[in-house]
Amino acid sequence: MAEDDQSGIEPRSFLTCVTEVARLLDIGDVAVEPKYRHVRHLAHAVRTPLLERARLPEKWFAPLMAAAVYDPAPSFCRWFVEPAVYAFGRRRVMAALVDYLRVGTDAERAGAVRAWYSAHVPLRADRSLAYAPGGVRDPALDESQDIKAAWLEASLRVFAEAIDLPMRHRVLLDLPTSRAAYPPHLHELLETTLASARVHPDPHIRRWATAADHKGV
Repeated sequence: MAEDDQSGIEPRSFLTCVTEVARLLDIGDVAVEPKYRHVRHLAHAVRTPLLERARLPEKWFAPLMAAAVYDPAPSFCRWFVEPAVYAFGRRRVMAALVDYLRVGTDAERAGAVRAWYSAHVPLRADRSLAYAPGGVRDPALDESQDIKAAWLEASLRVFAEAIDLPMRHRVLLDLPTSRAAYPPHLHELLETTLASARVHPDPHIRRWATAADHKGV
């Protein structure tokens, strides 16, 4: 998919993010050339070096998350999300994506939805040097149940507030249709969302509500 096709993101924005990551890694080819082929090539060049580092400096976190959010390709944004999860923890990565969803531009919100899937990447001791010897890892780095609840809440609120129909699609159609997936404090908000979705003019949104009604609990 070409970077300027269906993404809603300015082509140079993703290039700028990837260029910043490449500069942090001291990768030489960082010339600003606003072409998708070049930016994807540059993104590929940073992928392995990021995973090969046992530690990533604190100042790298924000550039990595920006590159993940501005990457227009749902499958490739994992190249930035995965090393961030290993180095900084799943909890922190997911919390950053929740922040993008809450207060970001529509383009950033769309990018956060794309990156959210990759934030669930399985963690393996043989995948990254971010693991201590013997595969030891602080479990607090990856505790994320409350962050996942925050994502559900933010998604429901964005659906209620968004004017743009594609944005409503993005946040709602990726949400679970089982009420059991939502913590009790979100049940009232979920019911409000379902009431709106049931009568929405868009058939895909109505279908989501029907699926939730069918599952019941």
